[in-house]
Amino acid sequence: MFGPNGIPIEVQIRSEPMHRVAESGIAAHWKYKSGGDAFGGVEHDRAREWLASLVQIQEGGSSEEFLESVKVDLFPDKVYVFTPKGKILRLPTGATAVDFAYAIHTDVGNRCVAAKIDRRLVPLRTPLRNGQTVEVITAKGATPNPSWSSFLVTAKARAAIRQYLKNLKRGEALELGRRLLEQALDEFSISLKKIPPAEIDAVVKEFNLRDADELYEKIGLGERLAPLVARRLHPHKDGGEQAQPSSGPLMIAGTEGLLVSYARCCFPIPNDPIMAYLSAGRGVMIHRQNCGNLAEYRKQPEKWLSVAWEATHGRLFSSEIQLEINNRVGVLAAVASSVAGTETNIDQVSLEERDVSSSSLKFLLQVRDRKHLAEVIRTIRRMPDVRRVHRTLT
Repeated sequence: MFGPNGIPIEVQIRSEPMHRVAESGIAAHWKYKSGGDAFGGVEHDRAREWLASLVQIQEGGSSEEFLESVKVDLFPDKVYVFTPKGKILRLPTGATAVDFAYAIHTDVGNRCVAAKIDRRLVPLRTPLRNGQTVEVITAKGATPNPSWSSFLVTAKARAAIRQYLKNLKRGEALELGRRLLEQALDEFSISLKKIPPAEIDAVVKEFNLRDADELYEKIGLGERLAPLVARRLHPHKDGGEQAQPSSGPLMIAGTEGLLVSYARCCFPIPNDPIMAYLSAGRGVMIHRQNCGNLAEYRKQPEKWLSVAWEATHGRLFSSEIQLEINNRVGVLAAVASSVAGTETNIDQVSLEERDVSSSSLKFLLQVRDRKHLAEVIRTIRRMPDVRRVHRTLT
């Protein structure tokens, strides 16, 4: 209830049937109330509402995803919170402000940008507690953040995020596939726009696909190889000479989205010599050319792409460095302060003690390019307690 000045007051009144539900479960209460043949009342309505939500969740993924999504909702403890208008929402313990937003409506969750708990702004990942009043702030044109999936609790919210990412990935795959096919057709000195629609339709039919967009999507996801599709669209004529390659490498700017990812074994950054591996279902994976994992991948040369960096406009990329330092009080803080002095973000730090006098440190940094990383390494090397510093490589 809301008391004077809008202060929420929690009052719990439990009848015998409610006590039976709390202690023995809702199924036991139905059996007691109706002899096991039927059930009704408030519990019936709640169950019917929950079962209806299962249908919506099931439409968003496979049976395994469905079971993973709903098992958290089957027997959780609950938290009761208020909307700004005084309506009570029941959520699983540990639910966050984003879970609350999706509980109100999927569109509210998709467009939420901030939240207030008891009239104070809080991070969206803040867990909710009983009796709090939660207000969701939305913005027109806002979209879900993929990182939300790391802290969501309710099945509805997780299903909504998963569906959004699937749609986002499909759009990015389509655009990437079109770029890869354009690049492959450049090898024959021809543009995709000059390919007659009838030839594209014939290839689509041959591959048992719906349309050209699905063809581009399959290429972007690595399920169809662009060079093979290009040869099918523009085969060499008998007696003719093979066209000389005229295209450059695929340009990478760091803005390609989910379908272009950067290997965490070697952490490539702009100005590194790089190669790209086309992975089925995952798109393009970028590696440094001296990465130790390339030996295995080189056994499939047809899946390699020539790539190069283009202007990245100040975007940040992950890079890992390893240090050997003297064991001294405060040295870790000193190194972190030195890194921060180069305007570099530290994402992660791990420490491994080698012996009494030395330790090994690993820093996961956010840098713009090789020049930025070199500046960080030079700064660290000048520290008296740093014995050695180098960039990691598998």
